[in-house]
Amino acid sequence: MESKEQTFMRIFLDTADIDEIREAARWGILSGVTTNPTLMMKSGGKSHEAVIREIAEIVDGPISAETISLDTEGMLVEARRFAKWHPSVVVKVPSTPNGWAAVKQLKQEGIRTNVTLCFSANQALFAALAGAYIISPFVGRLDDISEDGMQVVRDTVEVYRKHNLPTLVLAASIRHPLHIIDAAKAGADIATVPFKVLELAAKHPLTDKGIDSFLKDWQKFTEETGGRQA
Repeated sequence: MESKEQTFMRIFLDTADIDEIREAARWGILSGVTTNPTLMMKSGGKSHEAVIREIAEIVDGPISAETISLDTEGMLVEARRFAKWHPSVVVKVPSTPNGWAAVKQLKQEGIRTNVTLCFSANQALFAALAGAYIISPFVGRLDDISEDGMQVVRDTVEVYRKHNLPTLVLAASIRHPLHIIDAAKAGADIATVPFKVLELAAKHPLTDKGIDSFLKDWQKFTEETGGRQA
């Protein structure tokens, strides 16, 4: 059986906002992007294809484009169309029997899939058995209904490793910075993060305080030495 392509967790951005993607890519930490119909609605009136192609010019990694069909044949039609847009496209389908059926057929055609809206390890197992490239457990939405969303990530990672299943585990519905580190500790292969959460995770008040202190000390030093560097 094929093995996973990585041994470290990657960060994806959960957005269709090109400016956010450019900024996160500038940081040097971005490995992919996930989009969905809700995010596409905020993309400024561009076509689905235009947005995906623009993202592909910025990010050298998987870009998820989501189907809206509920039947298998409809998903297949959309998936084949999306896959022609760019080699980086990964097609998102829902975690349903129709979705898993589409995954199996698409795998035979060499089209990678991201099975989304996963809320249980059972769904994650079925997606992997069908041949999913990525599974997306939704952490925050489970937390919202007083379930432990991260436990689904842990259970999925455990099942996949025990049975040597190559599907990548992507922690989705990330709501705050702690979710990112929890996903890493749980063994997730990927965390897909909204830009605002990524910004929060990048900052620490002591870092800002330290920079401010160093700059003030340097200014004082240069005033005392007349700006001499050596």
